[in-house]
This record gives sequence, structure tokens and C-alpha cells, in this order.
Amino acid sequence: MHTHHHQAADDPLQWPATLLDVGGLEAPDPMIRILDALATLSEQGCLHVLIDREPHPLYRVLERYEFLHRTAPTGDGRYELLIWQTPLTARA
Repeated sequence: MHTHHHQAADDPLQWPATLLDVGGLEAPDPMIRILDALATLSEQGCLHVLIDREPHPLYRVLERYEFLHRTAPTGDGRYELLIWQTPLTARA
């Protein structure tokens, strides 16, 4: 019987997540709070953000700083944003 077990270390969704709810804040507050939180994020940590709208300007900043992200609608009109660092091994 072949069991394929996925290493938690390789899966950002399994990393300890810091929850940050920036709902109801006016721009640029959400972006500032998210970037502040990312500044203190551990290398294998994930920032889990709840936000009212898709933060398109933030995506460009994340790419510049080599963060990866995944966005999903929560179903109640908000968005759930997961942000984590590009693993050093994956960097050119």
C-alpha cells in the first residue's frame, strides 16, 4: 500500500498563520498593515488576511519583495488572502 504523505514544511497552507483582519479600513491602511505584518513574518510563516476587496496594488508590491500569494473569495463579499515568502531554495 503506497501512502503519499506531503511534508508540511513544503506546504505554506500548513504553516502557522497569523490572522490579520483589515476589513472596513480605508486605503492605504490595509496595505500598510499587511506590509508591517509581513516585515515580522517568520520564514515559514503565513499571513492570513481578511479584506473587503482584492488588493491589486498590493500584488505588485508582493512580487517585488518575493512573496507569493493566493486569494479566494470568502463567499460573504470579502476576500481571504494568504501570503508567504518564496522559499530561498526556489529563488534564482
